[in-house]
Amino acid sequence: MFDLAGSWVWDFWFADDGDRYHLFFLYASRALHDPDARHYRASIGHAVSDDLVTWTQVADALVRSDSGAFDDLATWTGSTVRADDGTWHLFYTGSTLADGGKNVQRIGHATSPDLAVWTKIPGPVLSAAAPWYETLHSGDWHDEAFRDPWVFRDPEGDGWHMLITARAPEGPVLGRGVVGHAWSADLASWELRAPLSAPSADGFGQLEVMQAEVVDGRAVLLFSCLAEHSTPSRQSARAGTWAVPAPGVLGPFDIESAQPLTDDTLYVGRLLRRRDDGQWLLFAFRNADESGRFLGGVTDPVPVGWVGDRFVVTG
Repeated sequence: MFDLAGSWVWDFWFADDGDRYHLFFLYASRALHDPDARHYRASIGHAVSDDLVTWTQVADALVRSDSGAFDDLATWTGSTVRADDGTWHLFYTGSTLADGGKNVQRIGHATSPDLAVWTKIPGPVLSAAAPWYETLHSGDWHDEAFRDPWVFRDPEGDGWHMLITARAPEGPVLGRGVVGHAWSADLASWELRAPLSAPSADGFGQLEVMQAEVVDGRAVLLFSCLAEHSTPSRQSARAGTWAVPAPGVLGPFDIESAQPLTDDTLYVGRLLRRRDDGQWLLFAFRNADESGRFLGGVTDPVPVGWVGDRFVVTG
């Protein structure tokens, strides 16, 4: 497990440079005392490993910008990809406070030649916008949810896609969570597109930290959502991470078919394919103990796969 004695560790993602695995993670000092305060103090840390079990912390990747920037409150969850020219691109959530104290999230971009030293690209590359996505002006949600970019190559070689935690402007308030979508030819300029799922009365208020992969020949979408942000039909499952079988990594995603992958003691389930044997592995962060107290820290990996039509932990 990866954890820090002096900090809470929660959302995370990976990069593989062919020699070492890289873990990027959100963290904030335990000196805040209240773990709920961690969200507005989050920086993006960095650790490396040869075996996905033992991790060595290295210099941080990103911190929030100065006052007035779109990411002046915190830097949140993202993803890291490598372009054809060898440049690494990190897409992340930039958070700021709007009038009234509500949180507004936009997508930021940074680049690096080596995964170690990152340079932010000025300004956000994407923001929530009509007609497809709910903004703060609706007043129906506690923030402007537009975060957690998951970036991957188009399966047919046509540029790059980004999946985004977003909300539809209509539908049941607790069921408006959708798979936001954008496309880019070059990782620099992004075109906002219609969502790849629909809001539902049997859905979720937010689909956090999404990831789409093809595992053993079948596509699956992972996302996380707790009971308090789910429609009533979903709350009794007490799940943390959910899995959605899909026809491909671009969906369309039938969120009503989501099945629990972990309970709510674990959150932000992430998939990574081990380099030496091709085994798909699941990681998560420890969300809570038996009393509901927040824990943090990234778990050791466990194997996952398909059993019939269900995507499950197999080890």
